[in-house]
Amino acid sequence: MQHLGLGALYYEYNRYHEPRLRVQSGETVRVDTEDAFSGQIRTNDDRRDRMKMPKSNPQTGPIFVENAQPGDTLAVHIESIEPLIGQCATRTSDPKQLCEWLGDDCPHGTHVCPIDNGQIQWSRQLSIPYEPMLGCIGTAPAWGVPTTIPAGPHGGNLDLVEVRPGSVVYLPVEVDGAYLYLGDAHAAMGHGELGASGLEMPASTVLRVELIKHKLTKHVRIETTDELVATATGCPMERAIAEAYSRLILWLEED
Repeated sequence: MQHLGLGALYYEYNRYHEPRLRVQSGETVRVDTEDAFSGQIRTNDDRRDRMKMPKSNPQTGPIFVENAQPGDTLAVHIESIEPLIGQCATRTSDPKQLCEWLGDDCPHGTHVCPIDNGQIQWSRQLSIPYEPMLGCIGTAPAWGVPTTIPAGPHGGNLDLVEVRPGSVVYLPVEVDGAYLYLGDAHAAMGHGELGASGLEMPASTVLRVELIKHKLTKHVRIETTDELVATATGCPMERAIAEAYSRLILWLEED
């Protein structure tokens, strides 16, 4: 099994970056990723220093998939996600979206939690099940260079709990080699990040890449052990939901 360790970190899905790893379809690889805070938070006393690192969600990659060509689909089978340093952290910085109801005095702060025996130790009284997932995964688009903050047809910052071990993520191939990136692993996360983060962690992910030739998935699809998930992004949210449902119907019709 090839291993892609921590190295150059990227904050965009860029087809011009030099590939750090080349793999064949069907190959299993281990990929190490830094946390969404770019490694700045390791203790409860740490804070994000945006002067030194203004960006978030660093990605490991790109991974070049041999024989991948525009018009293909890349199926990424997520086999496992393990913590790299045995802990995770959350950081509440400025929950603007909640202040209307919670007031302007929402506490800001950092909370670091050990991970042990399948449990996240929030405190002596409270533990949370370890349910890891990847917040970011995507391929490089043929046009533009999206950052790691939004999501889109290429993938990106999906923040979907369904991107977890046992799932298959289907991504479009728009450039030769696909240029796969991943990062922003969580030890656990709710449905979304209203407080600006989940339980962020550096992680080691084992995945298997499978190339589906001559069949283009134009938008991200996810297949879990018991669900099919279609995705869409955009505003207003109601329109994105309707678009995702439409894509799900077309997927069922297609297969």
